[in-house]
Amino acid sequence: DETDRAYFAVFDGHGGVDAANYSATHLHVNVGLHQEIVKNPAEALKCSFQKTDEMFLFKAKREKLRSGTTGVSALIVGNQVHIAWLGDSQVMLVQQGQAVTLMEPHKPERE
Repeated sequence: DETDRAYFAVFDGHGGVDAANYSATHLHVNVGLHQEIVKNPAEALKCSFQKTDEMFLFKAKREKLRSGTTGVSALIVGNQVHIAWLGDSQVMLVQQGQAVTLMEPHKPERE
């Protein structure tokens, strides 16, 4: 279609780089191929995070990998920004020099 889209992501590996590298290689592909990418980009992000996690867990079990990752991604569709994150990664939007709160950080003391 003629809608402009842009995708950005950052992954922070824990216990090694395998999960972070895997996510960086596969998450955007899963988002782009998701059936809801045009109608419901937020759902496409959510489902793609889950699918990528399942894919890595299968690989990790088969190859006895022990790493994990946090991640945050932004999908810009036209003039909308869709944010998805996992773990304690955070994202900040600055609009005209002012910080805009997009999420509440994950902290151990939060329910």
